[in-house]
Amino acid sequence: MVPQEKREAFRAILSGKDVIKPGSVYDPISARIAEDVGFELGLFGGSAASLTILGDPDLLLITLSELAEQVRRICRAGNIPVLVDADHGYGNALNVRRMVQELEAAGAAGLTIEDTLLPQAYGQAKPQVISIDEGVGKMKAALSGRSDLSLVIVGRTGAAAITNIEDAVARAKAYETTGVDALFFTGLKTRAELQAIAAATKLPIIMGSADGELADTAFLASQRVRVANQGHAPIAAATQAVYQTLKELRDGTSPKNLKGLPSSELTNRVMRDAAVKARIAEFLGLKK
Repeated sequence: MVPQEKREAFRAILSGKDVIKPGSVYDPISARIAEDVGFELGLFGGSAASLTILGDPDLLLITLSELAEQVRRICRAGNIPVLVDADHGYGNALNVRRMVQELEAAGAAGLTIEDTLLPQAYGQAKPQVISIDEGVGKMKAALSGRSDLSLVIVGRTGAAAITNIEDAVARAKAYETTGVDALFFTGLKTRAELQAIAAATKLPIIMGSADGELADTAFLASQRVRVANQGHAPIAAATQAVYQTLKELRDGTSPKNLKGLPSSELTNRVMRDAAVKARIAEFLGLKK
């Protein structure tokens, strides 16, 4: 599946009537597994990117080139559309434009651009948001940067938790006027907050989390929510599995006695072993 087909598949999700929960992915193997088990969309989150690329907390220490290269690896591995958390766009509006060009070339189906002030400001312990005008400029720059109009540009705000719901509504309305394809909200806690957002806007909604009274998918669907994220459990589970395996080996457990290892069938499947052998036979003149 070429990038444009993946982007159109993501757009079909956004224009549908149902709420889907994406699979959190962070490398080629996790993306293939998400595709194999039936996820319609992959999500490459900022925290997962930081942990995968640097082994660091989500402090925006990775560079655009590092992010783009990992996105490229993930997207070339299979057919699942991938929504990328592009944080603040790695600088001002001009940097956002460059970022869109890089992630589009890397194969992303969509990307989110947020209005959180990043990196963290000196002397400020609490998160802050940039001005609405600066946020609007970033959204316009993002739209200017894409060459494939099927690439999904998502305007994101965390104002509901950082300032207040009224500010979140104002930002959503402003970002919608720029022509972005969807709106992403973090920090929503109540049905009333989501209803206020939905009443003030018209675009499809993506939610950073949907817990508590927002866990009802029927209600979410009625408010135009089309994607409801569910965290990044896969990379957490992988971290635990690698830690436990290495610890057991260090403690003297024989490799043949380790538990929880994948079968050869599963390993071959995620490596696409059958397809590789077919190419070997066709291109190198060797038997499968």
